[in-house]
Amino acid sequence: MPPVLQVEGLTKEFLLHEQGERIPSCTGVFLEAWAGCLTALVGPTGAGKSSVLKCIYRTYLPTAGRILYRDRAGQVLDIARATEQQALRLRRGEIGFVTQFLHCLPRRSAVEVVAEPLVARGVDRGTAWSSAGEMLARLGVPERLWSVPPATFSGGEKQRVNLARGLLGRPRLLLLDEPTASLDPAATERAVAVIQSMKAEGMAMLAVFHHPDLVSRLADQVAELVPSLAGKEREAS
Repeated sequence: MPPVLQVEGLTKEFLLHEQGERIPSCTGVFLEAWAGCLTALVGPTGAGKSSVLKCIYRTYLPTAGRILYRDRAGQVLDIARATEQQALRLRRGEIGFVTQFLHCLPRRSAVEVVAEPLVARGVDRGTAWSSAGEMLARLGVPERLWSVPPATFSGGEKQRVNLARGLLGRPRLLLLDEPTASLDPAATERAVAVIQSMKAEGMAMLAVFHHPDLVSRLADQVAELVPSLAGKEREAS
């Protein structure tokens, strides 16, 4: 089977218009993601790990390189050159992203937030909410909190809601940006178990983890990023 994702020479720079200066974030990144496997992105702070994920999700527009995504129909699209409509289609049905922070409407309950990907695909509300409750339970979110807006939750509870939403949608490719950074050991073990089960179902994952132990436990392959030379020179000056 060919890889779900191939990243070739990905580079992202930010332009400071007033100074006329380009700030490098990630440079010359090569990696692959396969169905049923987790690729871990590792590297020091400033190497651009989060930028890589955001370029793949097209939150950022890459400066250079190719991001080749193979969809369920076997068609290959270069996300770096995709239209906004094509990128939106992928986000709705093919690619999921669990960011470091939960972003949602303030008065929606936790179960509504988690069920959102299913409802967006046309699943009836009752079925979607039931599935959302099951995922929240698997990640250890108490049932008494399911009807409460996540804005009132602790950092770890918000992160579990965020992870539940990303996993429930069962995207073909899931991007994870430090999904366990705010979790205690017990909650982390629950998250690891669910991630492993999603891998077993064939989901491809590309992840940044806070702890090296999680990389060794979950990663099938590792892509190491290094800070760009320009970034090192700037820090030295």
